[in-house]
Amino acid sequence: MNIDQFLNPVILFFFLGVLAHFVKSDFQLLQPITKFISYYLLMSIGLKGGYELHENAFSLSIVTILLVCVAGSLFTGWYVFHFFKKNLGIENAAGLAATYGSVSAVTFITAVSFLEQQGIDFGGYMVAALALMEFPAIIQGIFFVRKNQPDQQLGFRQLVFETLTHGPVFILLGSFLIGLISDHDLMQGIKPFTQDIFKGMLCFFLLDLGIVAGHRMSFLSKLGKKVILFGLFSPFIHAVLFISFAYVVGASAGDALLMAVLGASASYIAVPAAFRTAVPEADPGLYVPLALGITFPVNILIGIPLYHSVIQLLWH
Repeated sequence: MNIDQFLNPVILFFFLGVLAHFVKSDFQLLQPITKFISYYLLMSIGLKGGYELHENAFSLSIVTILLVCVAGSLFTGWYVFHFFKKNLGIENAAGLAATYGSVSAVTFITAVSFLEQQGIDFGGYMVAALALMEFPAIIQGIFFVRKNQPDQQLGFRQLVFETLTHGPVFILLGSFLIGLISDHDLMQGIKPFTQDIFKGMLCFFLLDLGIVAGHRMSFLSKLGKKVILFGLFSPFIHAVLFISFAYVVGASAGDALLMAVLGASASYIAVPAAFRTAVPEADPGLYVPLALGITFPVNILIGIPLYHSVIQLLWH
């Protein structure tokens, strides 16, 4: 790993946000602004992914990669649930399963920025993998709970509909479809907004996220040693699993990194929003601090450059 990778402005702005929390700076972004930036980032990467897929022929290898990503996501959720259900109970184990089976769009976007900085190509269809891995794990987590609460059944169709219409998933899928069907020349006309300011907006977003992560870190001592160790080491275990998948299916080095990051990341936006209403018994004070206070920083500060180094060794 090169020290220059840690001097990426995107990473440094995250550090600045963490520092702002610990020195008790009064800097803050209003919630409507952070919501706009998060939707902007999802819209931008959705458009880019749909456009890239439109420019490339849809092939069996692409379908294989997407199916492997979804299968890996569901496997992760399955083993996490069974690993924790005895210690944490059904609801909390399901919350952790959904969190770690699902993905972090911001970690994915940071990895995309890293690949672009390194000049490494990747397939636009990986945005589809991001979208496809977001909601099955949430449905799976809720299913684990409903299976043990037959009197509180939520119809499968309603569950899928609510997940797909959840803001972040909806804007990502919608933007992906727009990018897929839009005219090439007209897409170039919005490039200054959708691509040219992307990295600057990402820096702003990670600055705010650093403040939130710093706040969540103060709750980590209450989680217990087993849970904290899981948050620290599971990203590397999951990354190895997904790198192995990528190697077997013959993915490119860029796609392999994105697969590793998707496998290693944990959701701290979509899952809490879905579980707050679907499984209110699950304690967000358990899975949100773990995902945002430990797993997210581990991935963007250590994981992405480390996974990249491993992939470079294996692919070359």
